[in-house]
Amino acid sequence: MELTINHTRKIFAVLPENLEALMAMELPGKKKGIAVALNNRIIPLSAWAETTLNNRDSVLIITAAQGG
Repeated sequence: MELTINHTRKIFAVLPENLEALMAMELPGKKKGIAVALNNRIIPLSAWAETTLNNRDSVLIITAAQGG
């Protein structure tokens, strides 16, 4: 099974159960200051747990940065 995460193909033996599980793997312990789009659709944090992933989905993760 594969996902494209930030334009990079990533192979999984088993896809994460949902977007929340994927985010826990990709950015453990972080939930604030993150925007996530699944197949070009923004998914709010409140919907991560109920958003299932499918083979060949595209996920874009954007994190806020400090500084200027």
